[in-house]
Amino acid sequence: MAAINRDDVAHLARLARIEMSAEELDRMAGELAVIVDSVKSVSEVAGEDVPATSHPIPLSNVFREDVVGHVLTPAEALSGAPDSEDDRFKVPAILDEE
Repeated sequence: MAAINRDDVAHLARLARIEMSAEELDRMAGELAVIVDSVKSVSEVAGEDVPATSHPIPLSNVFREDVVGHVLTPAEALSGAPDSEDDRFKVPAILDEE
């Protein structure tokens, strides 16, 4: 069992400004001890010859050429807009500013 006891949990709870009952402190001490033991067992298995990984399978990005395709004209882009002005969408003011 890990060396996390009720007093350690109470200290951490005080630092985090979390109020915990005596029952919660006891239960959390047991849960944190299990977590620390699990991390310790994984650390023992992962030796110097095992590379650290973030994914179980290798990932690679797929890149494509950045080619300009069909571009909308301002009239086409604004054709469905409820209101426009000077080739821009016109929307209601929300901040009472000019």
